[in-house]
Amino acid sequence: MSTTDTTTHRPIHPNGVDIEAILGARDLMTETPELAQFQFRAANQWITGVHSRTSFDDFFGVGGEQHHRRVFTFDADHPELFAATDAGPTPVEFVLHALASCITAGIASVAANRGITLHKVTSTIEGDLNLQGLMGIDADVRNGYTALRLSFHLEGDASTEELERLVAQSTRRSAVFDIVTNGTPVAIEVTA
Repeated sequence: MSTTDTTTHRPIHPNGVDIEAILGARDLMTETPELAQFQFRAANQWITGVHSRTSFDDFFGVGGEQHHRRVFTFDADHPELFAATDAGPTPVEFVLHALASCITAGIASVAANRGITLHKVTSTIEGDLNLQGLMGIDADVRNGYTALRLSFHLEGDASTEELERLVAQSTRRSAVFDIVTNGTPVAIEVTA
């Protein structure tokens, strides 16, 4: 499925996805299911006001502790119109990023597995949020998003129907789509 670059002798992967490695990992996790158990972690620190910083470094997977190549940090804040410093996207905006990027990653991977070369994948995502809920104004209004709309534009060496099937399969396999659309138990502990 991949070809070789004759100048560097490195494999060239369809859509930049090493599908052979992904399928190899899938086979390994099928044979040894405990290797499929992962735990992702984040550490968050309050800066000031409603500004905080989250870092991502270590995680557990494939039977052991793992580390990213570097520590990733992201700031979250609120816009100035909320009397904040606008030092980063709001936490609810990160949910939009997570959903769109998870499905996009799936599109590239599924396309590579199906032998479809992609030329362009873009998306826009919108989320409707009524602040009366989270601000305690109206107890009948949900605190979170009431609706999400995600629109993809794909260009590739496939028919419109095949490209639509890529998005459908990627959505079905998206961990973030599952988190957003199905309740996930959350345990909260407080120490002082």
